[in-house]
Amino acid sequence: MEDYLASCRARGLSPKTVDDSYGYPLRRILIPWADRAEISEVGQLDRRALDRLSTELLDKVGPAGRPLSRHSIHAYMRAVNHFLTWSKSEGEDVAAKAQLPRLPKTLLDVLSREEVDQLEDAARNERDKLIIRLLADTGIRVGELVKLRTSDLIDRDRRQYILVRGKGAKERLVPIPRLYRRLQKYSRAHPVSSDSDLLFLGLKRRAGAEELEPLTPSGVQQMVRLTAKAAGLEKRVHPHLLRHSFATWQLSRGMNPIQLADILGHSSLVMIHRVYSHLSPGDAYDAMVRTLTAGE
Repeated sequence: MEDYLASCRARGLSPKTVDDSYGYPLRRILIPWADRAEISEVGQLDRRALDRLSTELLDKVGPAGRPLSRHSIHAYMRAVNHFLTWSKSEGEDVAAKAQLPRLPKTLLDVLSREEVDQLEDAARNERDKLIIRLLADTGIRVGELVKLRTSDLIDRDRRQYILVRGKGAKERLVPIPRLYRRLQKYSRAHPVSSDSDLLFLGLKRRAGAEELEPLTPSGVQQMVRLTAKAAGLEKRVHPHLLRHSFATWQLSRGMNPIQLADILGHSSLVMIHRVYSHLSPGDAYDAMVRTLTAGE
């Protein structure tokens, strides 16, 4: 298992991805269960053994006193299957793969453009307003936002972008035609740290003095949550909801899913497929009318 995790890291996956997405399910779920089941070889993980593991997880009660969500179990068993696929490629006698539990299909709520405007209006300063608008108008991840530098504002051939550093150290240019001037003005007027050119900083009070420090994802999440409360929004608002809202809005307006995947930093259309399920029946109706009447 440790050889497999080392292989994941050698492929260029970030330490956080390796630990959270692969290491946790294997070290904290699979290994303790295999120890209890007296399983010590990969070849012993046959279909019946994997079914017993899945059943135990489905019946397990979490720390909050509730059953584990099917989404969590699905992610754990998917990580186990990745490990088994790698083991087979390394010559191990792998007899089976785990069945993945069916996931409930739910219509997730998103923010309307009016609610995004309401959220920005409630923000207490220009920094917070820009953060909310960037998340809502680009769909970038909160972890990508806190890494933005003043030098990441790009003007190329009269087109404006931000340079985003995504997962797996992949870089991409994300268009910001409406925000470029505001961000440029903010970066020039806002104080910068002597040892950092990060675009967004926060003030921290230490020993009676205020110091500029980089924003953290948790700090942005807290700001968005408190701003939503101040705006009177009853939904549970968080940075990733703004990402989903951006994707849903762009799809409903007819953006090519492949282009959207590039903007969001996805290497496949799997997430885009999931976002389609967020669209309302009215969106599907309007899309059908557009295609049927296109030639008339």
